[in-house]
Amino acid sequence: MRNMSDHRLLLVHAHPDDECIGTGATMARYVDEGVGVTLVTCTAGEMGEVLVPALSYLAFEDKGGLGEHRRGELEEAMKVLGVTDHRFLGGFGRFHDSGMAWHEEGHAVAAEEIPDNAFWTADLNEAADELVKVIREVRPQVLVTYDQFGGYGHPDHIQAHRVAMYAAQLAAAPSYKRELGEPHDIAKIYWTAMSESRMRASLRELRESGDTETFKGMEPDGKLPPFVTPDELISARVDGSKTVQRKMDALAKHDTQVETEGGFFSGAESGHAWWAEEFYRLVRGTAGPTDADGFEEDLFAGL
Repeated sequence: MRNMSDHRLLLVHAHPDDECIGTGATMARYVDEGVGVTLVTCTAGEMGEVLVPALSYLAFEDKGGLGEHRRGELEEAMKVLGVTDHRFLGGFGRFHDSGMAWHEEGHAVAAEEIPDNAFWTADLNEAADELVKVIREVRPQVLVTYDQFGGYGHPDHIQAHRVAMYAAQLAAAPSYKRELGEPHDIAKIYWTAMSESRMRASLRELRESGDTETFKGMEPDGKLPPFVTPDELISARVDGSKTVQRKMDALAKHDTQVETEGGFFSGAESGHAWWAEEFYRLVRGTAGPTDADGFEEDLFAGL
């Protein structure tokens, strides 16, 4: 049996709360198993929507200050998950949330007006170098980030993908900027995913129960949005049944961003149970042993 304490997982996310939604159960599971878990958040989410009326003044278009508030939310969420190593790319405030707009086809796009120092317009080499330093310091065997579309098209998610993938290459190059640390090659890289079969089954259960509001506009046999991934492209399925409650508790700490009375928190198939399984696409490295469904059950499988 391998020594899990020798393993290190690095996750690169765009804004505070993204880490809980897609990877919170995974993070908590590996903390429990003694794996070193490092979270890098690329922006403070300064452009996010404020869902708490009493805090509406924090909005970017009002007095501002949402980024500092979300910094505190992230700290509290990480306490719940047990993650002690969480950082902002280049330091807090180095890269600004870029904002977004909605395309008529239902995915995010860049907004017409982008704030100064937006992550979306950051120099790729400059941003990647900040992550190279982290990779060479932490020396993870596994890296998790988004796919090339950032899941749903948000410019900061797309940029996080670009920065993570480029930094992984640069960090491994023996001749690249040795002042950033000793070269390190990451063995396995995964992109987060949402299972198509799981989504269709959940939608079917929701609609049969009479729930027409959760994931409104999406139907069990209809066209699904780009953040849904065909199962044949998915490599790993992490069982978070033992840690999903911590995931939801951590997500609730991002109180300006989520509605705790909404679908995310409603329980049963539309809530906690639905969020207990987290899926990933292996895009670099060799897959390890799989279960009966053909999924790795451990991101460190084969290492």
